[in-house]
Amino acid sequence: MIKMILYPVVLSIALAFSACGVSPKPCQGNEQNLPDCPPKHAVNDEKINAIYKNRTWLAEEDQHIDPVELGRLIQTPANSASVKIVGASFGEALDSLAIKISMIENAQHTVDASYYIFTRDRVGYALLGAMCNAVKRGVDIRIMVDSIGSFHPSHSELKALETCTEDAGFMRNEEGEITTKKARVQVVIFNSLTKLQFNRRSHDKLLIVDGFFADKAMIMTGGRNISLHYYGIYDDGSKDFDTFRDLEVLIKPGKNYTQDNHTVARISELYYGLLFRHRGNKRIRPNLAFDDIFEEDDYHFSAVDEKTTLYDASYISQREKSQKDLAFLKNLPNIKSRLDSMPKYMSEGFNESRVRLSHQLSNLTNDRVTTNVKENLERNPNSILYLLSKAIQKQRDNNTTSGTLRIVSPYLFSGLYKDKDGNVVFDGTKNVLDWLNKHPNMRLEIVTNSVLTGDNVFTQAIIDMNMVPRFLLSPDLQKKWLDADELNFDIAQGDEWRKLMSNPQVFIYQTGKLDSTVLGGSTNYGKLHAKFIVSKNFSFVGTSNFDYRSNLYNNEMGFFIDSKETRNELIQVFEALKKTSYLWGSPEWIEMRKKLIQSNSKKAGNVKKQRRVFKVIRALGLEYLM
Repeated sequence: MIKMILYPVVLSIALAFSACGVSPKPCQGNEQNLPDCPPKHAVNDEKINAIYKNRTWLAEEDQHIDPVELGRLIQTPANSASVKIVGASFGEALDSLAIKISMIENAQHTVDASYYIFTRDRVGYALLGAMCNAVKRGVDIRIMVDSIGSFHPSHSELKALETCTEDAGFMRNEEGEITTKKARVQVVIFNSLTKLQFNRRSHDKLLIVDGFFADKAMIMTGGRNISLHYYGIYDDGSKDFDTFRDLEVLIKPGKNYTQDNHTVARISELYYGLLFRHRGNKRIRPNLAFDDIFEEDDYHFSAVDEKTTLYDASYISQREKSQKDLAFLKNLPNIKSRLDSMPKYMSEGFNESRVRLSHQLSNLTNDRVTTNVKENLERNPNSILYLLSKAIQKQRDNNTTSGTLRIVSPYLFSGLYKDKDGNVVFDGTKNVLDWLNKHPNMRLEIVTNSVLTGDNVFTQAIIDMNMVPRFLLSPDLQKKWLDADELNFDIAQGDEWRKLMSNPQVFIYQTGKLDSTVLGGSTNYGKLHAKFIVSKNFSFVGTSNFDYRSNLYNNEMGFFIDSKETRNELIQVFEALKKTSYLWGSPEWIEMRKKLIQSNSKKAGNVKKQRRVFKVIRALGLEYLM
């Protein structure tokens, strides 16, 4: 693992200094029994007060430091951690749902959730129900969703969550004592469309509980969004055979966390705070029932009788639905059994590791993203791509001459960037091929989607018509492939094609086979959505697809992991995915495409128009937006 510079103390101080928002009106002695006022025996705990202050939403005009710039300047440290992989099988998708419910239901102090897609379906409502119950226990909640990925004109379900604060408990300290800080729900829309933020997205999928309490903290991240499609079930609880095949990582402070000034969980919560306060974000709140009495930002209602409903009654049905959906999921046999065994699951099977949180906050403010790609990359020492390049360079410096770099991504591209004059400033494919030529015992293996399993016509067209051909075909054959008739496979019958497909160092697999149910067979291959990298000396699990949008525009995050045991577990997942795949360009792969075109599947048209789609994308200059 790369040696890191540690400056998290500066981050903590800076956040505390910037958190200078308006404090609630203090309760008077004769108000101690009112809903917003702590009981007389409440403890004025300094740690809880500091955490509460650091977690408080700040509008742009109240901030002294740009959170994105702060995130760029401060290098995240390597931390000791206990790591567990939640893999791509159907059973592990159910595990993932049970884990999320369990994490929220067992949180004692704080919950932070950030998701690109947070769907208003049974899974989304169920997790909101768990969060509502948590705030009633005195757990402070922050939730953030992307304005595009989770688009909705009202977000009434998220606003309804905040109305749970009517019955909120007071936060407890490490000793379990009630403190003077009442738990809150703070809902933020990332890069709100009302602020004319359209292109820069937060692609995070991150859940953190009790981040500042090392013995209780837990982090979960990876590819799974909040939607039924990621957990292998339909709305009625029956099995969804076409679910996304995804992967996540569970992380908690390692056994020797006391030696770290800042644990991995604390670093993760501080990172969340930076993203939470990004200047393009918008804080949303529920509508009040007494708009003529209260100002929008007046949340100290000590003058109102405790039985009075402060919020619009329309939120009651939203809260009832969230509790109903939570109960439904928890009573499904496949979920109930997992929840019953969760204490054991959360205590076993973790690998002791060193991890480093990596993020791409700078993508949110970088300009000239394609012409200045190198300069932008070097501006953020925490960038996934920057750390990946440094890790590979370290292997080169150590004279590593053999081994395999394994990459899994549903939408993988290989960067090709030009300056304003059209000169190539970076060609990722050429760099990799040059490196492989110098090291004949090194291999590159990739697993990605095929036309059979892909869910995005545009990205799949770029993969099949540009990314893979650049790795495997000669320039002349690349042009012939792009101009070929999909129904005429003569191009793939020649000696040159067969020779190039026998490349001993580059292996690109695409999921799905001829026995797929789409082609009349009996096997369901789902849709690949996992994102991870495994090398000889490191692993990475995160949210980035390593496509142009992830690399240039989105904020993405994840963890570099230094653990042989975790590396071996990821290789097992990789090999399992390979078994469900064909090599790109192989006779079986060509036959699969041919059968798909001849089928009655909706996907048949996607194959037929791949070349046309790619040519239009390139002609319109839209390739870098995919």
